[in-house]
Amino acid sequence: MTKTSSSDFDFLGFTHYCGKSKQGNFRVKRKSSRKKVQGKLKESKEWLKINRNKDIHIIMDRFRRSLIGYYNYYCITDNTQSVNKFRDKIGYLLFKWLNRRSQRKSFTWDKFRLFLNKYPLPYARIKVNIYDLRKEISYIM
Repeated sequence: MTKTSSSDFDFLGFTHYCGKSKQGNFRVKRKSSRKKVQGKLKESKEWLKINRNKDIHIIMDRFRRSLIGYYNYYCITDNTQSVNKFRDKIGYLLFKWLNRRSQRKSFTWDKFRLFLNKYPLPYARIKVNIYDLRKEISYIM
């Protein structure tokens, strides 16, 4: 467990912090740990750096599968904003490193958007509503 501020702490790849529900009640919220996000982005950057000249199908398949795995773990209640930012940063990394495949820039942002229409990155959806789990595990409490 890593302490981030007076009432926040990191645990299992999430930063747990105090917040309020839509009704205004106290609630513990969770978002992806900054340290874990930066680590995953660095790992993705290094992979792209080494493999940027591989076939585009291999690169996009790897990132599609990687994002699906990331979503399966991190797409919980209150974390969609953080997950969507991560997806945007992955898109930027792809733009940057795919443009370094040749001496001349192969993509403008408009061309890159067309490219992403052909090879789309998956979007995040909440996989687990942690507040619905209370009903299922109420026998423990």
